[in-house]
Amino acid sequence: MEKENIYGFSLEQLTAKMIGLNQSSYRSKQLFSWLYKKDADSFDQMSDVSKAFREELKEKFSLDLPKIFVKRFSEDGTIKLLLELSDGHKIETVLMHYVYGDAVCVTSQVGCNMGCKFCASGLLKKVRNLKVEEMVGQVIVMNRLLKEVDPSRHVSHIVVMGTGEPFDNYDNVMSFIRIANSPSGMEIGARHITVSTCGIVPGILRYGKEGLQVNLAVSFHAPIDEIRSKIMPVNRAYPLEKLIPALEEYYADSNRNMTFEYIMIKDLNDSDECAKELAKIAKRVHAFVNLIPYNKVVENDFERSSNNRIHYFHNYLLSQGIKSTIRKEFGSDIEAACGQLRARYEGK
Repeated sequence: MEKENIYGFSLEQLTAKMIGLNQSSYRSKQLFSWLYKKDADSFDQMSDVSKAFREELKEKFSLDLPKIFVKRFSEDGTIKLLLELSDGHKIETVLMHYVYGDAVCVTSQVGCNMGCKFCASGLLKKVRNLKVEEMVGQVIVMNRLLKEVDPSRHVSHIVVMGTGEPFDNYDNVMSFIRIANSPSGMEIGARHITVSTCGIVPGILRYGKEGLQVNLAVSFHAPIDEIRSKIMPVNRAYPLEKLIPALEEYYADSNRNMTFEYIMIKDLNDSDECAKELAKIAKRVHAFVNLIPYNKVVENDFERSSNNRIHYFHNYLLSQGIKSTIRKEFGSDIEAACGQLRARYEGK
């Protein structure tokens, strides 16, 4: 019988498993402590578990993690990994260092079907959703590598913004978040976790009713349907007339502000008109705007907006009462944009 990966279980699910093995419910908290507090990489390390039960655990469960296939270190402190999964598929995960901590960018799918024209993730189409343990594994592998670089550092923030559309893998992503947020698990605060969507309306509406304090980011990138549809095919299914009311409902349900991710692309979405429309929409749905200088992907012809244009956008938003930042650029020397490294190794 194939072993189940123990990293794929929430505390509640693992409790049910332990009861099914005639163990006390306390056993699951004990195992979670070894997995996420003490970072055990084998059942034999679990010294307060009887040897007989350790043998039973080894028979029924695995501690398999994604394997590092390629690792790259940027001069700015960014770490990018190409990880190999148990079936041979490869995914990327990136760690970004901020003054407030270390954030790991988690991938949720092998490939992506959203087809955003500016994005390297869509160069390779979706093969499958990631399992819960494969998302948990990205954080654990990165955390272990980070501690090798500097033992005083650890993953403090999670952004589900890597390859794939998280709301296209909704249930597994939410299970992963609950493990990451659990006081018995990774113990990463809800407000230190962000999920990014390109605008899947049913997922946004569902997410707003979860009752969690986890953040929402929306890959917005154009405030005018004609432009957004050119670069984001999802806009044909969920145009702004559907997306904006969904975001209003999300805010009403969650009482949480959201972030608009807005990539600045020269002569496409950086006009005065775009700035004005973006400000109107952001104000309507209580959104903070994160302006992102475009990270060039060689497979398309898009160019980054000039610094003057980016700062014009930023200042205009601020003048309209919209909180806005210009995102610091990370890892341009190691192809840190989502999908670039994987596409390179897959021969694209």
